[in-house]
Amino acid sequence: MDTQKIIELEEKLLMRTYSRPKIVIDKGKGCYVFDKEGKRYIDLVGGLATCLIGHGNRQFSEAIKKQAGKLANSTNLYYSEEQVKLAEKLAGLSGLSRCFFSNSGTEAVEAAIKLTRKHTKKTGIITAKHGFHGRTFGSLAATDKEKIKKPFNPMLEGFKHVEFGNASAAEKAITKNTAAIMVEPIQGEAGVIVPRQDYLKHLREICDKHGLLLVLDEIQTGCGRTGKFFAYQHSKITPDIVTLAKGLGNGFPIGATIANEDVGMSFEKGDHGTTFGGNSLACKAANFTIEHVLSNNLIKNAEIQGKYFLKKLASARSGSIKEVRGRGLMIGMEMKEKPDKIVKKCMERGLLVNLTAEKVLRFLPPLIITNGIIDNSIEILKSAIENEN
Repeated sequence: MDTQKIIELEEKLLMRTYSRPKIVIDKGKGCYVFDKEGKRYIDLVGGLATCLIGHGNRQFSEAIKKQAGKLANSTNLYYSEEQVKLAEKLAGLSGLSRCFFSNSGTEAVEAAIKLTRKHTKKTGIITAKHGFHGRTFGSLAATDKEKIKKPFNPMLEGFKHVEFGNASAAEKAITKNTAAIMVEPIQGEAGVIVPRQDYLKHLREICDKHGLLLVLDEIQTGCGRTGKFFAYQHSKITPDIVTLAKGLGNGFPIGATIANEDVGMSFEKGDHGTTFGGNSLACKAANFTIEHVLSNNLIKNAEIQGKYFLKKLASARSGSIKEVRGRGLMIGMEMKEKPDKIVKKCMERGLLVNLTAEKVLRFLPPLIITNGIIDNSIEILKSAIENEN
């Protein structure tokens, strides 16, 4: 089917929930994707942080192909070897001990909210202004984006939104009904907002002082993207609950809610469930991805290449750039004006970048990216900025 036919059918058959450029991504290899006409693009969107080890990884493909031929899903009515292997990996990496598997980030957050309420017997959760946690009713209520919430009011009650990066503001919002503080270690959708290094440490101390749970949404920051497997490890703290998704399955849908022993044991049989969550195929994808990331030192590469990328962006020197910020391979370049034309010109020149928070170019490439690909990306980006009009 050719590009025009695909676009025409999309216009006719799909619900209108996305705005898309008029290209059809057909295949990928490493840090590159190719459209139906064979044009190559450097992919700095990375499936919105999902394609951790790159596109078209042959070993990954063979692993899930083999698993698909063996067993895709026996459901959670029965024990699953791949599920247990994945839980063991995540427990060891997180410093926590109990896992619940789902199919997406928003589902992982929903599980975290339910678990928080079940464990504490309270309903209040303090979250951050401009935070993003998902689009189902619980995760949407936790999200501070009135534009996407307004059509679906009333929201689930109990959420307070305070200034991100301000631990004192979170403490002042605590009431006798507060169960937890839930934040992203780095805000992604808000434009890659990086708080002070001691922010999570202070939140941990506040939660301990007041008997609250600390819930960290690592759906975008997790799995090595920031130069640690979990971003909270930069702060040398451990949350009570952490959520994962996106990069965990290298593009294959899977979410995880991980809790400490005391909290995790609060869920009893029948309290929560899922038909597809933690299926053998998804868990195999996640197991392979984690093993590949660790055995190929991709977390260290994220740290090294992230610093290089930030340095190169900072040297771009344009009057239209307001700020460059990020950690590891989670990077944002805030522009002074809306950069819609820059995004379009980058695409025309063979570079895919994501626009978020209206003025921020967000870069979330696979963790396998190299200096050379970054250099090529910067040249295209600079050209697009210089010729945006």
